[in-house]
Amino acid sequence: MAYYAGVDLGATNVRAIVAEADGTAIGVSRRSTPRGPTGIHVTEGVLRTLREACGDAGIDPKGITAAGIGSIGPFDLAEGAVIDPANLPDSIDRIPLTGPVSKLIGSDDVYLHNDTIAGVIGERFHADRNPDDMVYITISSGIGAGVCCDGEIMHGWDGNAGEVGHCVVDPRGRLTCGCGREGHWEAYCSGNAIPDYVRLLAEDDPTITTELPLEGPDFTAKDVFDLAGEDELADYAIEQLAHWNAIGVTNVIHSFAPIVVSFGGAVALHNEELVVDPVRERVAEMVMTNVPEIRVTDLGDDVVVEGALASALTDGTGDRRRLRG
Repeated sequence: MAYYAGVDLGATNVRAIVAEADGTAIGVSRRSTPRGPTGIHVTEGVLRTLREACGDAGIDPKGITAAGIGSIGPFDLAEGAVIDPANLPDSIDRIPLTGPVSKLIGSDDVYLHNDTIAGVIGERFHADRNPDDMVYITISSGIGAGVCCDGEIMHGWDGNAGEVGHCVVDPRGRLTCGCGREGHWEAYCSGNAIPDYVRLLAEDDPTITTELPLEGPDFTAKDVFDLAGEDELADYAIEQLAHWNAIGVTNVIHSFAPIVVSFGGAVALHNEELVVDPVRERVAEMVMTNVPEIRVTDLGDDVVVEGALASALTDGTGDRRRLRG
C-alpha cells in the first residue's frame, strides 16, 4: 500500500500528516519549531515530527511514496532549503529540507512550496469544483498569496511567487514594511503591523477617543478587533484596514482573474466579519473584471499541512485528476 506525507514548517510550529492514497489521514504529529541555534537543528525538528507522524500511523518512514512540504521562506530551490528566514533567530541562515526528507523516506518525490502556495494547493484539492483558477490569501503575521492560474500552480523561478503583501497599496509610504520597503500592504494590515498603524491613526487625529493600550508593550491586533463596536479608534482603524485590504485584493483579482479567492491566516480566520466581509462588499465596486467568490478556508489552521499532503498526492498540483493512487 502507498502512503503519502505532508509537512508544515512554520515559525512557531512544525506539523506532519501521513495519509493513505485516498488522502485519509492515519498519522499526525505537531511540535514547536526549534529556535536553533542553527538551521540543522530546525531540519532535525522537521524530521523528528515526520517520524512521529509515521509512528502514529504505524508505518516505517521508508513506506512513504512522496512528501510535500509547505514552509516559511525564502527559498533556495536548487538546494531545497530555506535561507535567512525572517521570523527565526539570526543564527539560522539555512534550513535544508528536501534532501533530508528525501533521505528519510527513501524517495526523491519531495515537493517544496512556500506556505501560501501549499495553501492554494490544499484549497484547490478540497474545493468542490477543483478550480483551475483560484487564489489563497493569508493575513496573519504577514500577508502572502498562493496562485493557481489556468491550472498551473505559480511558483516563480526561485519559489517565491505570491509575495503580494509586498505590493504597494499606499504610494505615500507612511509605514515601513518589515522587509525595509515603504507602503506595502503587509505594513498596514498584517497582524504584526496593525498596532503600529493604529498608533499612526491616533497621532493623525488626537481627538479620537480610545481605550486601546497604545503604549503598552503587549498591545496587539487582537486588542483592536476585540473592541470593535465599543471603541472609536478601534472602529476607525478597522474601517481603514478594510480600505487597504480591498485595494490589495483588487490588485490580486486584476492580476490573476481567479474564480475563487480563499482567505486564511489568524487575522482573517478569527475576524471574518471584520476583515473578510468588508472586502467582499468593497471589491464588487472596485473590480472591472469578473468578481470571484470570496470565502474563508474550511481547513482552518491545517490548510498548509493539508496542502503539502495534497501536493504529494497530486504531483505538486492539487488537481484531483492527477491523484497518484
